[in-house]
Amino acid sequence: MPELPEVETVKRGLAPTFEGATIVSLDQNRADLRFPFPDRFAARLEGRQVTALSRRSKYLLADIDSGDVLIMHLGMSGSFRIENDFDATRPGAFAHAKGKDPRHDHVVFHLETRTGGHARIIYNDPRRFGFMDLVPRTELAGHPYFKELGLEPLGNELSGETLARLFQGRKTPLKAALLNQKLIAGLGNIYVCEALWRSGLSPQRLAGTLVTPAGRPTKKAVELAGNIRATLQDAIAAGGSSLRDHTQADGTLGYFQHSFAVYDREGSACRTPGCKGTIARMVQSNRSTFYCPLCQK
Repeated sequence: MPELPEVETVKRGLAPTFEGATIVSLDQNRADLRFPFPDRFAARLEGRQVTALSRRSKYLLADIDSGDVLIMHLGMSGSFRIENDFDATRPGAFAHAKGKDPRHDHVVFHLETRTGGHARIIYNDPRRFGFMDLVPRTELAGHPYFKELGLEPLGNELSGETLARLFQGRKTPLKAALLNQKLIAGLGNIYVCEALWRSGLSPQRLAGTLVTPAGRPTKKAVELAGNIRATLQDAIAAGGSSLRDHTQADGTLGYFQHSFAVYDREGSACRTPGCKGTIARMVQSNRSTFYCPLCQK
């Protein structure tokens, strides 16, 4: 499933076309994806302007001038692609990006951009685990998708002090605590494994051990907060990780997977300078965890 860097990459790719655009028409090619579309989905969006595009955790949020927010989740295999200056009479106008089967084009936004041009934004999802919904902006914070989400990990809110507050007294493994969306929103398996390796921390270590008896962060807690942000920022700069289905909005692949230090590298030599360890794999909460047993303590 796409994690925070992949969703942030998609958001940044869509924003120049989507923000400020008017949805002239919308093709809804099936009644449901993971969940049914909301009632009158197309009618509520047609003729409306997209005023802003943002991200919360792994959700894309498009503010509409009606006061609604279009919630979009990529699921396992969802992706967007942009066709700029679309002209239905132009030869080849209906060509599809390589690897994108048009049978899985479930939603098509026909746009007039803020500069007066025309474009299509197409949502393609072979497995149909993604979904879209419309919710009034005034009700968004209390909506079931969002009301229990934790803090965003990219900003300055994530610090050693924050981790100490979240982890104090917790006897759950560190990796499980970091994947708890009620504590920190958007962290996924790949980037938690990578951030723990950068910090030299075992995924099995108890989260509460990063907090002093006085409730202050340990040095390792401060390092971990910085390494979480750095790992996410590095992944975003690389366009995310393309393992199976993720592509950027322009159809290109992310390449952070070429920088993995531990994820999916079982049996390979650890990249920590001076470490003679070998990357191992174990299962935690039904997910594969990759780590170095020698240098991650």
